[in-house]
Amino acid sequence: MRNYKAYVGLNIFSNIMTALFTALSIPLLVPFLEILFDRRELVMDKPTFGWDIESATASFNYYISQLIVEQGKEAALVFVCVAILSVFLLKNLFRYLSLFFMAPVRNGIIRDLRAQMYDKVMTLPLAYFSEERKGDLMSRMTSDVQEVEWSILNVLEAVFREPLIIIGALGFMVYVSPALTGFVFLLMIFTGVVIGGIGRRLKKKSADVQDRLGNLVAILDEGLGGLRIIKGFNAEHYQKEKFRKENDGYRHSLTRLLWRRDLASPLSEFLGIGTVAVLLWYGSRQVFSGQLDAETFLTFIFAFYNVIDPAKKLSKAVYNVQKGVGAMRRMEALLDAPVNIKDAPDALPLAGFRHSIEYRNVTFAYRNDEGPVLQNINLSLPKGKVVALVGASGAGKSTLADLLPRFYDVEEGEILLDGQNIRQYRLRDLRSLMGIVSQEAILFNDSIYNNIVFGMEGVTQEQVEAAARAANAHDFILASEQGYHTNIGDRGSKLSGGQRQRLTIARAILKNPPILILDEATSALDSESEKLVQKALLELMKNRTSIVIAHRLSTIQHADEIIVMRDGQIMERGTHESLLQKDGEYQKLVELQAF
Repeated sequence: MRNYKAYVGLNIFSNIMTALFTALSIPLLVPFLEILFDRRELVMDKPTFGWDIESATASFNYYISQLIVEQGKEAALVFVCVAILSVFLLKNLFRYLSLFFMAPVRNGIIRDLRAQMYDKVMTLPLAYFSEERKGDLMSRMTSDVQEVEWSILNVLEAVFREPLIIIGALGFMVYVSPALTGFVFLLMIFTGVVIGGIGRRLKKKSADVQDRLGNLVAILDEGLGGLRIIKGFNAEHYQKEKFRKENDGYRHSLTRLLWRRDLASPLSEFLGIGTVAVLLWYGSRQVFSGQLDAETFLTFIFAFYNVIDPAKKLSKAVYNVQKGVGAMRRMEALLDAPVNIKDAPDALPLAGFRHSIEYRNVTFAYRNDEGPVLQNINLSLPKGKVVALVGASGAGKSTLADLLPRFYDVEEGEILLDGQNIRQYRLRDLRSLMGIVSQEAILFNDSIYNNIVFGMEGVTQEQVEAAARAANAHDFILASEQGYHTNIGDRGSKLSGGQRQRLTIARAILKNPPILILDEATSALDSESEKLVQKALLELMKNRTSIVIAHRLSTIQHADEIIVMRDGQIMERGTHESLLQKDGEYQKLVELQAF
């Protein structure tokens, strides 16, 4: 709200004016009814001027009386009708202005919420996403935000305006008959208690609906992402049944929620009509006893109508707010998630890499209730050297590499860069020293050029083409429809596996980092593509510090040191030739080609 003070102020002013003209429209019916039924008592003495209600009423009655005397009752009726029309015109004008000023506030808040959530997702550590389903996170950022917009922000107008109208109408009712107003007030309290009880139960149902929708989106995301496997294993029926069950559960929960929500309007209307019926009975008795005249009582009924309609809208708004609270809490759970990997308060700048990387007694587990993935790792990597990590799947190779750019933080021990714990450096500076090529080619639904340049500024076309040539990607790029400006589709779906991987390698080459992390970078390539890339990778690794994870002997046999891992521990280390002579774990991996 802080960024929209001007709009909020104008909205509040417009709502106050709407309530004021609503309140003014009520007493205008009294002279109309009195003239119509010939019960008007003429006021011939001009009252003294004043700003209070009684003085204003007396002046208005005097002016109406003068019109009746000078121009007749029809002229007076015309004047009253014009006055009523003018008041309603101004009322609706300010009502529109209140909506006009609220629109940028509502839409701006939704924009800010989406931006905050996306910013949060970009800053959360990878460990958070290993515990959450991607589809559920997408649901929070889309449908939950939409639910907050419709359920909470759309009722802000009612929350700001309707209470003012109710207060204005109640003020007139108290002025006309305090006793009758007190009687009505007791009935309204009873109505509020009944509606409030239903609203509290609605909040619990809403949270369940949003959770089910998150699960549904997650299954949809898995289905779209795994279509090739689903079809290949003839698992369409299994996936359809899984989606159907969750879809039916969502329908059931949503139906029960809507039953409760839709009860608000008819229930509040019935209770309102019940209140009117009791009011008619009680007020008629006062008219019959002479405590209240008929015209004033009819005006009182009209004033009460101006309480019922806003109260009905307000009760519906309360229902909608309760429905949106569940979505809001899911969003807050994301926004309030702790960011454990961040800069230290006194973080040091890091301009470059000088001499070495060292893993010192490093132990790490993804979760505290699970066993360690890495145990007591000690590893030194001098600048300019290539270290290859080999071992069976699950040995901890990728985890070891992920700790260096602080995708995760170690639990025991420390990682040193140039003798300083990497936690003491600015995170952005640390990661700027590294180029990463992973097993899965991570590309975006954009042009080839933008995928290579991704995240880098001040890059020229010549530099991009040079990086593509080094990755042996330039030829297939030129052969594509629009060259470097060809859109590659969602996750690079328009390219082959080898082409996608060569683009990620070109991206790493363009960044020109002093430290390279190649996580099975050639595993997705066919033999022909691997030959094209292997030479480029070997050239790229010259005079660079490289951590290479590979399944193929050709990728790692030229490494300065090979680290053989099993179950999170270092079993052997040495060069390719020295490890073969030991006839140990590495020898078995070479024979099986099971890196």
